[in-house]
Amino acid sequence: MADNDNVVTETRTPMLTQMHKTEDWWAIWLAGILLVLSLIAIFVWKPPVEELPQYRAIMNQEMETAGFRTIAYVEAESQLNSIRARNHGLTAMVSTLTARPKSWETNPIQSVYMSESDAAARRAAAAPRLEAAQERLAQARTEAQAAENAARAANFENSALNAEARAELAEWRQARDQHASARSAANFQSYNLIPGFIGLMIAMMLLFSLGARFIGINMGHFFTGFPIIFVLAVLSYVIANQATLSSIGLSYVLWGLAIGLIITNTIGVPQFLKSAGQTEFFIKTGLVLLGASILFGQIALIGIPGIFVTWVVTPIVLVVTYWFGQNVIKVPSKELNITVSSDMCVSGVSAAIASAAASRAKKEELTLAIGMSMIFVAVMIFLLPLIANLTGMHPVWAGAWLGGTVDNTGSVVAAGELIGREAMYVAATIKMIQNIMIGVIAFGVAAYWCLKVEPDRACAVGGTPMKFSAAGAFSEIWYRFPKFILGFIAASIIFSFMQTAVSIDWGQAMVSNGVLTWANGFRNWFFALAFVSIGLSINYSELKEPLRGGKPLILYVCGQTFNLLLTLFVAWLMFMVIFRDITDRLMAGA
Repeated sequence: MADNDNVVTETRTPMLTQMHKTEDWWAIWLAGILLVLSLIAIFVWKPPVEELPQYRAIMNQEMETAGFRTIAYVEAESQLNSIRARNHGLTAMVSTLTARPKSWETNPIQSVYMSESDAAARRAAAAPRLEAAQERLAQARTEAQAAENAARAANFENSALNAEARAELAEWRQARDQHASARSAANFQSYNLIPGFIGLMIAMMLLFSLGARFIGINMGHFFTGFPIIFVLAVLSYVIANQATLSSIGLSYVLWGLAIGLIITNTIGVPQFLKSAGQTEFFIKTGLVLLGASILFGQIALIGIPGIFVTWVVTPIVLVVTYWFGQNVIKVPSKELNITVSSDMCVSGVSAAIASAAASRAKKEELTLAIGMSMIFVAVMIFLLPLIANLTGMHPVWAGAWLGGTVDNTGSVVAAGELIGREAMYVAATIKMIQNIMIGVIAFGVAAYWCLKVEPDRACAVGGTPMKFSAAGAFSEIWYRFPKFILGFIAASIIFSFMQTAVSIDWGQAMVSNGVLTWANGFRNWFFALAFVSIGLSINYSELKEPLRGGKPLILYVCGQTFNLLLTLFVAWLMFMVIFRDITDRLMAGA
């Protein structure tokens, strides 16, 4: 992030020049290239989407007749979910290309390479488990079919028979899941991810080079240093995917920062590597791709209570935390205050980056905010589900609480799984709705900063301070507003429309399991590159000032405590009291 200053007179790049000479705009163009290619791919190599209506018709008929998920319903649902663009043509290739290192326990080589002999040993070890799972599945299917037939013979009007059928069907579905897991283990294949990593590195290097030459990056340094940045990003994933570290929520974000910081503060970083570590370029391009994943259709799934938990609670927590930081503990840097507050109350890393860009926070302030977030997320992934399970919280209430408080989507899903399927579903959906706030927060921070924090900028016309000018204020807001957020919003609107343009099933097959294969795959790698680059650009001494007096830590702890308590109460009020009917429908359909 650019260093903050209070100088009114500065050269402003003309709008047309910005669109091909600034990283914000090039982030939009590069993400746009990937999204356009993804659209071409899903239509050229299209899955059999014409079969979707017939499977949906079976599901609707069975639900209308029985009122619960029968065998025919589950099998039709399985067929419907198997129709995915990600399994076809170029999209399948991209899915393979953007694959990340795999999980490992004691041998890190296995995260990127597995020999055929080792794979064969795994298959042999899994064979007895598969045989047992097959026997259980066959028996469970027979018992479920018999119970369902008895309920059907009574036209599903006998509550006792219906209850018995539901129980047997639940056992059968569990047996199906266990069989699928056992079959996957028994079919385990050898792999070598290294050639794919080389291809991915070249593809990303060429992609970013399109913009690098226009925004003034030394191209020789960029091509020399990018492979090193990429290898360090791979290393961050390898460390994060160690089974124990992964289970406690220590993600690649934290390891990427740590690797970069260690290198910077030991052997040092040569200039060519600094030139290749284009933190903001990588992050902003990834955030535009994130916009494609923020689908407005998610709002309808949760309804008014979900909107209230996210869009009402989030700004309240942000404002209160920022006020607390300024007026109670008196954090010296307003930019650090707003970055930490946004990180903690919206969606972690993404919101922190947007707010830091809008307020012009220093890179070390952003690093500090992200670092604290990652550490606390690792604790919250286990602590919040433990509290929910020990107190007997309703799964929907618990899911809404997790979705509104845990800082990033991946961690939200992990925490929700520790409670149950319903909690995971609600938590992930709540978090996706909350992520929509990123653009709103960025605009709000930009407006507040130029109208309140640095009003001299908003009151300037032609570089001369004067009384308030609406034109000057708007100009400064626009200047501060992170332009890449426009790409984020555009991607969200376009792909939200596409998801529902034909049908929800078509949207799942073509957008969620097609376009987002590209968007999410590349986005994760761009973020990995970015966090390594942040670490490579910061000396420990630069973190001393933001950490002075421990005030940022106090701010995060107090703000997150307020967030946890307020979200807990509002989620209870919305889902357990006012909109209990929505909660009941979520439990029935999850």
